[in-house]
Amino acid sequence: MLEKMAINIAKLTYEVKQNVEGPLSLKQTQDIAELLEKYKRREITPPTAEDYQFLRVKPEDQSLVTKRHDSDYYLIDKETGDNFLIELKIDGDLDNKKARSEKEALLEQFAILSNTLPQDTKIQMFFATAYNRFGEGKPWKQERVRQFFSDDELLIGKDFWDFVCKSDEGYKIVLDAYKNVTKRLKYKKIRNDFTISRNFNNISYFLKNKLEQVY
Repeated sequence: MLEKMAINIAKLTYEVKQNVEGPLSLKQTQDIAELLEKYKRREITPPTAEDYQFLRVKPEDQSLVTKRHDSDYYLIDKETGDNFLIELKIDGDLDNKKARSEKEALLEQFAILSNTLPQDTKIQMFFATAYNRFGEGKPWKQERVRQFFSDDELLIGKDFWDFVCKSDEGYKIVLDAYKNVTKRLKYKKIRNDFTISRNFNNISYFLKNKLEQVY
């Protein structure tokens, strides 16, 4: 439910896609694998976005294959044309192998977009969680994810909702919408995973109206 809610919100200000498809070279695939091994062995720590900017160089050889990735969120800002790749996990509790595979998928999508979009197009990738399992506002201590993702690549809880809402008040708007609907249903407290699946449409409708007022 949370994934669908975030997609509906994002559609207000982003073009939303859920797959990336295009050319990828053998060398890019090999370079990505080498980078991930360096993260795994902690030869590069902490990770930074600069680590993979070499993927912005379009391959000159002809050893290209077409590859498709399903993506949680491939967002294109309607105003700026900036591109954002987001992998969302509800609480972000991943083991080391899974964290690596998430980064690998994002890096390949990043390379595909770099191969197909103009050189000066902004492309960013993020690992996101719908809420901070350690408590909103508290440090997010998922070290297995941090081994592969930099702080600048993380959208945790509030940061994720602010981003998809494209508003510093996004998280508050989402919570207010949830409170508004649950209050009508006489729920006494808010669960931190926002799960009221049968009232998803009510929450989404309220959110859409609130965000349209912001924009």
